[in-house]
Amino acid sequence: MARTEKEQLAGIAQQVMDVSMWMARHYNMRFANELGLTDTQARSLLQLDPDRPVPTRALASMLGCDPSNVTPFVDRLEKAGLVERQIDPHDRRVKTLVVTAAGRKKLAQMDDIRGTDSPPLQALTETERDTLEKLLGKAWTAAKDYEAEMCAQVQARTRAKM
Repeated sequence: MARTEKEQLAGIAQQVMDVSMWMARHYNMRFANELGLTDTQARSLLQLDPDRPVPTRALASMLGCDPSNVTPFVDRLEKAGLVERQIDPHDRRVKTLVVTAAGRKKLAQMDDIRGTDSPPLQALTETERDTLEKLLGKAWTAAKDYEAEMCAQVQARTRAKM
């Protein structure tokens, strides 16, 4: 019996979540044992763009938490020399995070780990990995587009209330 679209989407979503959670646990253990990073430090560092400053509020949004909750783990990243806080030259009220040379080295080490120890992905053929990469890229683009649309709707409702 064929599944409904709802059943199929729920099943795929669960599989993506299961694999993602497994990989997060796997890499968090490696990053902690080999690189001395906590889960939160690793996730934070991976969210930053090493080629441009990222506002602290943007990092909080990417991590799905309140900006005030970001301060303690940014403090630890800064103390470890992996990021620097800077003031945005265009808006002095905005604090940005810049990945340091040591942070770039740590990111490269994280990439080495992910690129050489990825059992779920290594179980796929090269062709399957190429296909998965394209499909996940398409899904990620759709997710970002959806998020942008939701933000625009919230902003429109907020402006309408003023």
